[in-house]
Amino acid sequence: MTPGARYAAAIEILDAIETGQQPADQIMSLWFREHRFAGSKDRMAIGELTYGVLRRRSQLDWWLTQYGLRATSRLRVLAILALLHKIPADSLSEQWTLGSHAPSPLTASEKNLLNAMGEHELLSTDQPAWVSGNYPQWLDPLLRQAFPTEVDREIAALNTEASVDLRVNTLKSDVNHATKALEAEGLHPQPVPYSPIGLRLTQRAAVTATVAFRDGLIEVQDEGSQLAALLVTAKPGLAVLDLCAGAGGKTLALAAVMQNKGRLVATDLSAARLTRAKHRLRRAGVHVAECRALDSSNEKWLKRQKNKFDRVIVDAPCSGSGTWRRNPDRKWHFTPEELDRLTKIQSTLIAQGARAVKPGGRLIYAVCSFLNEEGPDRVHEFLKLNPEFETLLGSSVWQETLQVPYPTNDPFLRLSPGANNTDGFFIAILKRKEALRAGEST
Repeated sequence: MTPGARYAAAIEILDAIETGQQPADQIMSLWFREHRFAGSKDRMAIGELTYGVLRRRSQLDWWLTQYGLRATSRLRVLAILALLHKIPADSLSEQWTLGSHAPSPLTASEKNLLNAMGEHELLSTDQPAWVSGNYPQWLDPLLRQAFPTEVDREIAALNTEASVDLRVNTLKSDVNHATKALEAEGLHPQPVPYSPIGLRLTQRAAVTATVAFRDGLIEVQDEGSQLAALLVTAKPGLAVLDLCAGAGGKTLALAAVMQNKGRLVATDLSAARLTRAKHRLRRAGVHVAECRALDSSNEKWLKRQKNKFDRVIVDAPCSGSGTWRRNPDRKWHFTPEELDRLTKIQSTLIAQGARAVKPGGRLIYAVCSFLNEEGPDRVHEFLKLNPEFETLLGSSVWQETLQVPYPTNDPFLRLSPGANNTDGFFIAILKRKEALRAGEST
């Protein structure tokens, strides 16, 4: 593909993302399936340009506003090429029109814009914090509450590209064997700091095309997500409920820890997601897991599961703010109304999951978010209403499970890109008391 064709592809993909109907990665994958003439270098260039715009959208829009322009996908692409990539207007004008798939030619006003922008840097001292940090303005106070002392570091980390983390499937392999298998295919994985079954690639690669992946030796899973599964402290023979299993990432990890022994139930509202989970479970050699699609109320089946599980993990739907390195498009579609909707769902799911926990069992609440509204606020609300549960200190469970220093002073576990180079996670471990204290009631 010519440079112009790549620019046109990025603009088309960005236009589709702007509607918010599907996540950016799905839209991009669909575009590549429908345009198979795009080679691997084309896909890489289009992806870098598209995600570059998504990560820096506030800054690009701010610059366009300085010139009295309303932001569009085309103008954002032009702005990033001028401000970040420093492509001169004359060169870009020539590239822009080469080939039959190029965008429409640059107008005189667009050339003037490129010449003017080329004299500036993308980051300007005049930009407000939410512009220089590339996030919606309404989130500014929430981010400062979440990171009272390190907000600049965390925002900067959120605007970087995430690493490619892998979880070794201990049902089929171990870290040493998986490392050698990947090295034989030209990849160079390194151990991650916290997870004993995690590897990190030093370069991006088509992991799903490797023999190691096809044979089920590894799964693509961020280290933070691996830790959330490990801190469930599932053991062979236990009864474990993964209430919001999605496509099964944590279910796979739990089955490996349980060594395929015990009862493991993965539930989700989406039958389609569970279908994908079943395929992944088969490839990984998991036969202990039962997948169950629930109706929207969850009540009928869950009522029958009262007091039946040793461990219940509620990896609740959330803003996904902790994954904005990987999914920068999500922050531009996130609204206060959506946050309010999600917190109500989270509170409901914690309560539903709690009913299934045996006395002495554990309820693990996790969200890939660092917003207080989705993490500690939800847990504190739950504990006020449910005195039969108490918080287990994250540090004690961490030491019980892992052999590395606890990375925070918080009783809950908080992980973040800036502090830990993982996706952002909040994890609370709650224990159902063996018996209520005198004067307490459920």
